Amino acid sequence: MLDAIIVGQVIQRVREEKRMSQELVSGLAGIGRTHLSAIERGERKPTLETFYKLSLAMGIRPSALLKEIENEVELQKAEYELQVAKDQQRKAEDDVLTLQG
Repeated sequence: MLDAIIVGQVIQRVREEKRMSQELVSGLAGIGRTHLSAIERGERKPTLETFYKLSLAMGIRPSALLKEIENEVELQKAEYELQVAKDQQRKAEDDVLTLQG
């Protein structure tokens, strides 16, 4: 399941990279600016139709925008797994120190 926050972060990042305002993108997509803002904050998930309209409004193919989202999901997953591994290593080191102490 896609996380609404990640979807919103990617949409916002792409919009900002293209130096487009929320007003411009929402107007081109035919949605309200507050709706776009809620999507970018992860408070709402865009419907497939809205996703399509937003991507075209930003001048990016819907498949390319979806790929950006997939890449971000993978990146955040890898970062989480790395943090878990570091935490486990720290705990193991603390256990060894406790046994030696």
